[in-house]
Amino acid sequence: MRAADRALGCGDQRNERQMLTRLDGKIILVTGASSGIGRATALACAEAGAAAVVVADVSVTGGEETVRLLHERDTDAIFVRTDVANPDDVMATIDAVIEAYGRIDGAFNNAGIEGTVASTAECTLENWDRVLAINLTGVWLCMKHELQYMQRQGHGSIVNCASIAGLVGFRGSPAYVASKHGIVGLTKTAALEYAGDGIRVNAVCPGVIQTPMIDRAAAANPSMVQEIAAAIPVGRVGVPDEIASAVVWLLSDGSSFTTGQTITVDGGWVAQ
Repeated sequence: MRAADRALGCGDQRNERQMLTRLDGKIILVTGASSGIGRATALACAEAGAAAVVVADVSVTGGEETVRLLHERDTDAIFVRTDVANPDDVMATIDAVIEAYGRIDGAFNNAGIEGTVASTAECTLENWDRVLAINLTGVWLCMKHELQYMQRQGHGSIVNCASIAGLVGFRGSPAYVASKHGIVGLTKTAALEYAGDGIRVNAVCPGVIQTPMIDRAAAANPSMVQEIAAAIPVGRVGVPDEIASAVVWLLSDGSSFTTGQTITVDGGWVAQ
Protein backbone atom coordinates (compact mmCIF):
# COMPACT_ATOMS: atom_id res chain seq x y z
CA MET A 1 0.00 0.00 0.00
CA ARG A 2 1.30 3.44 -0.89
CA ALA A 3 2.15 5.83 1.91
CA ALA A 4 -0.55 8.22 0.71
CA ASP A 5 -3.15 5.44 0.84
CA ARG A 6 -2.04 4.43 4.32
CA ALA A 7 -2.28 8.05 5.46
CA LEU A 8 -5.76 8.32 3.98
CA GLY A 9 -6.81 5.14 5.73
CA CYS A 10 -5.55 6.45 9.07
CA GLY A 11 -7.43 9.68 8.48
CA ASP A 12 -10.63 7.78 7.78
CA GLN A 13 -10.21 5.80 10.99
CA ARG A 14 -9.64 8.98 12.97
CA ASN A 15 -12.79 10.50 11.48
CA GLU A 16 -14.77 7.39 12.38
CA ARG A 17 -13.51 7.56 15.95
CA GLN A 18 -14.42 11.23 16.16
CA MET A 19 -17.93 10.46 14.90
CA LEU A 20 -18.36 7.85 17.63
CA THR A 21 -17.82 10.48 20.31
CA ARG A 22 -20.52 12.76 18.92
CA LEU A 23 -24.13 13.07 20.05
CA ASP A 24 -25.71 13.87 16.69
CA GLY A 25 -29.49 13.77 16.88
CA LYS A 26 -29.62 12.79 20.55
CA ILE A 27 -31.92 14.23 23.21
CA ILE A 28 -29.98 14.84 26.43
CA LEU A 29 -31.16 15.78 29.92
CA VAL A 30 -28.76 17.55 32.29
CA THR A 31 -29.71 18.21 35.92
CA GLY A 32 -27.93 20.87 37.94
CA ALA A 33 -27.25 22.64 34.66
CA SER A 34 -27.46 26.25 35.83
CA SER A 35 -23.70 26.57 36.43
CA GLY A 36 -20.42 24.75 36.85
CA ILE A 37 -20.07 21.19 35.58
CA GLY A 38 -23.74 20.96 34.62
CA ARG A 39 -23.67 24.03 32.41
CA ALA A 40 -20.34 23.05 30.87
CA THR A 41 -21.74 19.61 30.04
CA ALA A 42 -24.92 21.02 28.53
CA LEU A 43 -22.84 23.24 26.25
CA ALA A 44 -20.45 20.39 25.42
CA CYS A 45 -23.43 18.26 24.39
CA ALA A 46 -24.46 21.04 22.02
CA GLU A 47 -20.96 21.22 20.57
CA ALA A 48 -21.07 17.44 20.10
CA GLY A 49 -24.21 17.76 17.96
CA ALA A 50 -27.05 16.95 20.36
CA ALA A 51 -30.42 17.69 18.78
CA ALA A 52 -31.73 19.13 22.05
CA VAL A 53 -30.64 19.62 25.64
CA VAL A 54 -33.12 19.78 28.50
CA VAL A 55 -31.78 21.97 31.31
CA ALA A 56 -33.06 21.09 34.79
CA ASP A 57 -32.24 23.00 37.97
CA VAL A 58 -33.78 24.73 40.96
CA SER A 59 -32.16 28.00 39.85
CA VAL A 60 -34.43 29.62 37.30
CA THR A 61 -32.04 32.47 36.48
CA GLY A 62 -29.04 30.22 35.95
CA GLY A 63 -31.05 27.59 34.08
CA GLU A 64 -32.53 30.11 31.68
CA GLU A 65 -29.06 31.53 31.05
CA THR A 66 -27.83 28.07 30.12
CA VAL A 67 -30.72 27.73 27.68
CA ARG A 68 -29.80 31.10 26.16
CA LEU A 69 -26.22 29.93 25.67
CA LEU A 70 -27.48 26.73 24.03
CA HIS A 71 -29.68 28.70 21.66
CA GLU A 72 -26.64 30.78 20.71
CA ARG A 73 -25.10 27.50 19.57
CA ASP A 74 -28.17 26.73 17.46
CA THR A 75 -29.19 23.89 19.75
CA ASP A 76 -32.80 23.36 20.75
CA ALA A 77 -33.20 23.60 24.51
CA ILE A 78 -35.83 24.03 27.21
CA PHE A 79 -35.58 24.77 30.92
CA VAL A 80 -37.54 22.86 33.53
CA ARG A 81 -37.38 24.00 37.14
CA THR A 82 -36.55 20.85 39.07
CA ASP A 83 -35.89 20.01 42.70
CA VAL A 84 -34.39 16.54 42.30
CA ALA A 85 -35.29 15.70 45.91
CA ASN A 86 -38.98 16.17 45.05
CA PRO A 87 -40.48 13.05 43.43
CA ASP A 88 -43.24 15.04 41.72
CA ASP A 89 -40.72 17.49 40.24
CA VAL A 90 -38.58 14.68 38.87
CA MET A 91 -41.52 12.87 37.31
CA ALA A 92 -42.74 16.12 35.76
CA THR A 93 -39.28 16.84 34.36
CA ILE A 94 -38.93 13.47 32.65
CA ASP A 95 -42.48 13.79 31.32
CA ALA A 96 -41.58 17.24 29.96
CA VAL A 97 -38.64 15.75 28.06
CA ILE A 98 -40.88 13.11 26.47
CA GLU A 99 -43.64 15.57 25.70
CA ALA A 100 -41.23 17.98 24.01
CA TYR A 101 -39.03 15.51 22.15
CA GLY A 102 -40.61 12.06 22.27
CA ARG A 103 -37.63 10.28 23.81
CA ILE A 104 -34.63 10.61 26.10
CA ASP A 105 -31.37 9.26 24.68
CA GLY A 106 -29.04 10.32 27.46
CA ALA A 107 -29.04 11.86 30.91
CA PHE A 108 -26.41 13.43 33.12
CA ASN A 109 -27.65 13.30 36.72
CA ASN A 110 -25.44 16.01 38.11
CA ALA A 111 -27.42 18.07 40.65
CA GLY A 112 -25.81 18.09 44.07
CA ILE A 113 -24.77 20.14 47.09
CA GLU A 114 -21.78 20.01 49.42
CA GLY A 115 -23.61 20.55 52.72
CA THR A 116 -21.96 22.03 55.80
CA VAL A 117 -18.51 21.13 57.11
CA ALA A 118 -18.62 19.11 60.33
CA SER A 119 -17.15 15.91 61.70
CA THR A 120 -19.25 12.76 61.73
CA ALA A 121 -20.24 13.23 65.37
CA GLU A 122 -21.03 16.91 64.85
CA CYS A 123 -22.97 16.53 61.57
CA THR A 124 -26.59 17.50 62.16
CA LEU A 125 -29.51 15.34 61.15
CA GLU A 126 -30.83 18.27 59.11
CA ASN A 127 -27.60 18.49 57.10
CA TRP A 128 -27.42 14.71 56.68
CA ASP A 129 -31.00 14.47 55.42
CA ARG A 130 -30.67 17.41 53.03
CA VAL A 131 -27.41 16.24 51.44
CA LEU A 132 -28.59 12.64 51.04
CA ALA A 133 -31.98 13.77 49.69
CA ILE A 134 -30.45 15.86 46.91
CA ASN A 135 -27.24 14.01 46.13
CA LEU A 136 -28.32 10.38 46.42
CA THR A 137 -32.11 10.14 46.53
CA GLY A 138 -32.25 12.76 43.77
CA VAL A 139 -30.03 10.64 41.51
CA TRP A 140 -32.09 7.55 42.26
CA LEU A 141 -35.35 9.36 41.51
CA CYS A 142 -34.00 10.64 38.19
CA MET A 143 -32.72 7.21 37.23
CA LYS A 144 -36.00 5.57 38.25
CA HIS A 145 -37.96 7.56 35.65
CA GLU A 146 -35.21 7.78 33.02
CA LEU A 147 -34.81 4.02 33.03
CA GLN A 148 -38.52 3.40 32.54
CA TYR A 149 -38.59 5.43 29.32
CA MET A 150 -35.25 4.07 28.12
CA GLN A 151 -36.53 0.52 28.57
CA ARG A 152 -39.46 1.27 26.27
CA GLN A 153 -37.08 2.76 23.71
CA GLY A 154 -34.61 -0.09 23.97
CA HIS A 155 -31.61 2.20 24.38
CA GLY A 156 -30.11 4.95 26.51
CA SER A 157 -27.04 6.12 28.38
CA ILE A 158 -27.07 7.51 31.92
CA VAL A 159 -24.12 9.24 33.58
CA ASN A 160 -24.25 10.01 37.28
CA CYS A 161 -22.03 12.62 38.89
CA ALA A 162 -20.22 11.05 41.83
CA SER A 163 -16.89 12.44 43.04
CA ILE A 164 -13.48 11.39 44.26
CA ALA A 165 -15.38 11.63 47.57
CA GLY A 166 -17.20 8.55 46.31
CA LEU A 167 -13.89 6.68 46.22
CA VAL A 168 -12.04 7.91 49.31
CA GLY A 169 -12.91 9.61 52.59
CA PHE A 170 -12.70 13.33 53.38
CA ARG A 171 -12.65 14.69 56.92
CA GLY A 172 -15.53 17.01 57.75
CA SER A 173 -17.90 15.81 54.99
CA PRO A 174 -19.59 12.62 56.22
CA ALA A 175 -22.91 13.24 54.48
CA TYR A 176 -21.34 14.31 51.19
CA VAL A 177 -18.92 11.36 51.17
CA ALA A 178 -21.70 8.90 52.03
CA SER A 179 -23.92 10.29 49.26
CA LYS A 180 -21.19 10.05 46.63
CA HIS A 181 -20.20 6.52 47.67
CA GLY A 182 -23.88 5.68 47.37
CA ILE A 183 -23.99 6.99 43.80
CA VAL A 184 -21.09 4.71 42.83
CA GLY A 185 -22.89 1.67 44.23
CA LEU A 186 -26.21 2.66 42.70
CA THR A 187 -24.55 3.13 39.31
CA LYS A 188 -23.02 -0.35 39.37
CA THR A 189 -26.29 -1.96 40.42
CA ALA A 190 -28.37 -0.26 37.73
CA ALA A 191 -25.74 -1.05 35.10
CA LEU A 192 -26.10 -4.76 35.85
CA GLU A 193 -29.88 -4.62 35.95
CA TYR A 194 -30.38 -2.86 32.61
CA ALA A 195 -27.43 -3.95 30.46
CA GLY A 196 -29.71 -6.41 28.65
CA ASP A 197 -32.11 -3.59 27.76
CA GLY A 198 -29.54 -1.64 25.75
CA ILE A 199 -29.05 0.86 28.57
CA ARG A 200 -25.63 1.84 29.91
CA VAL A 201 -25.11 3.42 33.33
CA ASN A 202 -21.80 4.96 34.36
CA ALA A 203 -20.50 7.53 36.81
CA VAL A 204 -17.94 10.28 36.53
CA CYS A 205 -15.85 11.11 39.60
CA PRO A 206 -14.56 14.69 39.41
CA GLY A 207 -11.67 15.80 41.54
CA VAL A 208 -11.37 19.39 42.72
CA ILE A 209 -12.93 21.50 39.97
CA GLN A 210 -13.19 25.28 39.74
CA THR A 211 -16.94 25.63 40.27
CA PRO A 212 -19.23 27.77 42.45
CA MET A 213 -18.95 25.03 45.09
CA ILE A 214 -15.19 25.57 45.32
CA ASP A 215 -15.65 29.34 45.14
CA ARG A 216 -17.87 29.20 48.23
CA ALA A 217 -15.28 27.19 50.15
CA ALA A 218 -12.47 29.48 48.99
CA ALA A 219 -14.36 32.55 50.22
CA ALA A 220 -14.01 31.21 53.75
CA ASN A 221 -10.40 30.14 53.23
CA PRO A 222 -8.68 32.22 50.50
CA SER A 223 -5.53 30.09 50.44
CA MET A 224 -7.46 26.83 50.12
CA VAL A 225 -7.36 26.55 46.31
CA GLN A 226 -3.59 27.07 46.20
CA GLU A 227 -3.09 24.49 48.94
CA ILE A 228 -5.28 21.97 47.13
CA ALA A 229 -3.58 22.61 43.79
CA ALA A 230 -0.21 21.90 45.38
CA ALA A 231 -1.48 18.49 46.48
CA ILE A 232 -2.72 17.48 43.01
CA PRO A 233 -0.09 15.69 40.91
CA VAL A 234 -0.74 17.83 37.82
CA GLY A 235 -0.30 20.96 39.94
CA ARG A 236 -3.68 22.62 39.43
CA VAL A 237 -7.40 22.24 40.01
CA GLY A 238 -9.57 21.14 37.12
CA VAL A 239 -12.08 23.11 35.06
CA PRO A 240 -15.68 22.11 34.27
CA ASP A 241 -14.97 21.48 30.58
CA GLU A 242 -12.62 18.66 31.54
CA ILE A 243 -15.46 16.82 33.27
CA ALA A 244 -17.86 17.65 30.46
CA SER A 245 -15.58 15.95 27.94
CA ALA A 246 -15.69 12.71 29.91
CA VAL A 247 -19.47 12.89 30.26
CA VAL A 248 -19.98 13.46 26.53
CA TRP A 249 -17.87 10.39 25.78
CA LEU A 250 -19.90 8.27 28.21
CA LEU A 251 -23.14 9.52 26.63
CA SER A 252 -21.86 8.84 23.13
CA ASP A 253 -21.71 5.64 21.09
CA GLY A 254 -17.94 5.78 21.47
CA SER A 255 -18.39 4.21 24.93
CA SER A 256 -20.82 1.52 23.73
CA PHE A 257 -18.96 -1.27 25.60
CA THR A 258 -18.61 0.72 28.81
CA THR A 259 -21.13 0.30 31.62
CA GLY A 260 -21.02 0.09 35.39
CA GLN A 261 -17.80 2.12 35.50
CA THR A 262 -16.58 5.09 37.50
CA ILE A 263 -14.42 7.38 35.38
CA THR A 264 -12.12 9.44 37.60
CA VAL A 265 -11.08 12.88 36.34
CA ASP A 266 -8.98 14.34 39.14
CA GLY A 267 -5.47 15.24 37.96
CA GLY A 268 -4.10 12.13 39.64
CA TRP A 269 -5.39 12.82 43.17
CA VAL A 270 -6.60 9.30 44.08
CA ALA A 271 -3.60 7.66 42.40
CA GLN A 272 -1.42 8.86 45.29
